[in-house]
Amino acid sequence: MPELSAAVADLVVDCTGLACPLPVVKTAQAIKNLARGQVLELLATDPGVEPDMRAWSSRTGNDLLGIDKQADVFRILIRRVK
Repeated sequence: MPELSAAVADLVVDCTGLACPLPVVKTAQAIKNLARGQVLELLATDPGVEPDMRAWSSRTGNDLLGIDKQADVFRILIRRVK
């Protein structure tokens, strides 16, 4: 797997400042706009986003490529599979 910092997303969803469940809802909506194999990058500040996105990825069958946190911002990469 390439390093998260080097990964390039096809679509970025900025949910900084939004609380649960909005990052999950916006990710679910946005990933529908991607073709299979494309990568979505989610930016969020809600600490609950990490377990939420792990559960969402597992439930939906999409690949969670990684989660990185810098300062207060989580950067989450998800590859659309379904």
